[in-house]
Amino acid sequence: MGPSKREEIDIDGLAPAVSHYTHAVRFGDLLFVSGLVGLDENFKVVSSDVVGQTRKIFEDLRLIMKRVGADFPNVLKVTVYLTDVNDRTKINPVRQEYFGASRPASTLIGIGALVFPELKIEIEAVVGIPGGTGASHG
Repeated sequence: MGPSKREEIDIDGLAPAVSHYTHAVRFGDLLFVSGLVGLDENFKVVSSDVVGQTRKIFEDLRLIMKRVGADFPNVLKVTVYLTDVNDRTKINPVRQEYFGASRPASTLIGIGALVFPELKIEIEAVVGIPGGTGASHG
């Protein structure tokens, strides 16, 4: 395999970046996914409920991973930011629904606020890209 190349990935239909970043960066066989929140492409909060926001995040994560031929069993690590850490009991069933038997490494962090006050959760991920070639699928 030749030297790893860095590839920025932006996905149509997701909320555009609110500052200087991209939805994800691929480097070799790793995909680093920026923090995702429960916003649609027009910056509208999709749900006032943490469960609804979590579902939107995982659907957006699925779209990003699909670009590189990955899915939830390929997620190596997630970092979850909650404005109320007690909401973890509400989002755990949603996580289990999406991840199934696969369990990523995980960090949970309680924070004071997110980019919009109605947002309750943000999740970032590191994904291992199947195939091991380092080649682009986009």
